[in-house]
Amino acid sequence: MTAPDPATPAPAAPSVPSTPSAPPAIPLWPTVDALWAWLDGHRAHGERETLLLRLLKLSEEVGEAAQAVIGATGQNPRKGTTHTWQDVEAELCDVVITALVALRTLTPDAEEVFGRHLARVRDRSLGTGTGTGTGTGTTHGDGVPPRTP
Repeated sequence: MTAPDPATPAPAAPSVPSTPSAPPAIPLWPTVDALWAWLDGHRAHGERETLLLRLLKLSEEVGEAAQAVIGATGQNPRKGTTHTWQDVEAELCDVVITALVALRTLTPDAEEVFGRHLARVRDRSLGTGTGTGTGTGTTHGDGVPPRTP
């Protein structure tokens, strides 16, 4: 084996596209609990009214997501394109956060309630796990068939 000739440049390293590093993961349920505690510490109404208002807030956020889709697709001829698909992503995230905080307002066991429900949806839709789902969408995971129109 011969030594490499110092006058010959080394082959270039293959180019690897640089990708920005992902932000650190934020723990979902501790963050939901912290948001719930912060909101609960500033509530101006009783428990029942607070739950109703948080559910109304969810409807507001869904409306904002719909508005962003309309704006991203330019469906309002008077306004044109007013939003981006990144705006839609942000609004959908607001919907999810608001829904999780509303669930936490309803029950201190929000993580377990959501986990059980997600497993049922997964089982009935994908036919995976240990649930009763068949992947055919024939039940809600509780043996009750879905309503037909």
